[in-house]
Amino acid sequence: MTLVMGILNVTPDSFSDGGEYLDPKRAIARGLEMIEEGATIIDVGGESTKPGAERVSIDEELTRIIPVIHELAKNGALVSVDTMRAEVAALAVSAGAKIINDVSGGLADPAMHATAAALKTQYICMHWRGQSKDMDSLANYEDVTKEVIHELTKQIAAALLAGIEPTKLIIDPGLGFAKNSEHNWELLRNIDKFKELGFPILVGGSRKRFLGGSEPAARESASIALTTWLATKHIWGVRTHTVKPHVDAIKLIGQVL
Repeated sequence: MTLVMGILNVTPDSFSDGGEYLDPKRAIARGLEMIEEGATIIDVGGESTKPGAERVSIDEELTRIIPVIHELAKNGALVSVDTMRAEVAALAVSAGAKIINDVSGGLADPAMHATAAALKTQYICMHWRGQSKDMDSLANYEDVTKEVIHELTKQIAAALLAGIEPTKLIIDPGLGFAKNSEHNWELLRNIDKFKELGFPILVGGSRKRFLGGSEPAARESASIALTTWLATKHIWGVRTHTVKPHVDAIKLIGQVL
């Protein structure tokens, strides 16, 4: 059954909930709430990756996330760390994280793959072409599905070469990262081609612009509809801003199927 990864942005500038959980106490409370609602994984990030976002310092990223990860892990949560930095990933794992969710797939930090291999954690490898400030200009494809699979395959090969075990590797087509709306829809239409790569797939489409609606919160119904469809495709996991309605939708599909 498709699992739900609850998004916990400990940032002031994430596109949907920036600032809501910048305070560690609020972030911890929200993480525990998402577990109660049925999230399997809490994905803690301290750096916004929305289009145009500026990078934060490593010290700021660590200050935001380490206390939150530590407390959630202490309370039994399965935590993933959303980071592109190997050093942050290592310290997050020391604090209790069990999964590294790297939106750059190892391209932002050449030490990431070796670090993940040494830590023996699960590693989520996403398709990526460049940092947030540049990625919209990089959304150029002749055949988006073919090119994304080709580029992601190279990232997977590098991860395996660095020693990450195949059983610990999860892939993500990277909706919205150097892709416009039609690119995102085309990737979803061809999601079965990603399944042919042989790895579990995480999809992060929650509240993104291609779903329509002028504001992120107005895209929630469409996000739930997307989760429902992905559950029919037996996708490994979905990354969402809300949890309970997505869990309920997945359970319904489980009953039908």
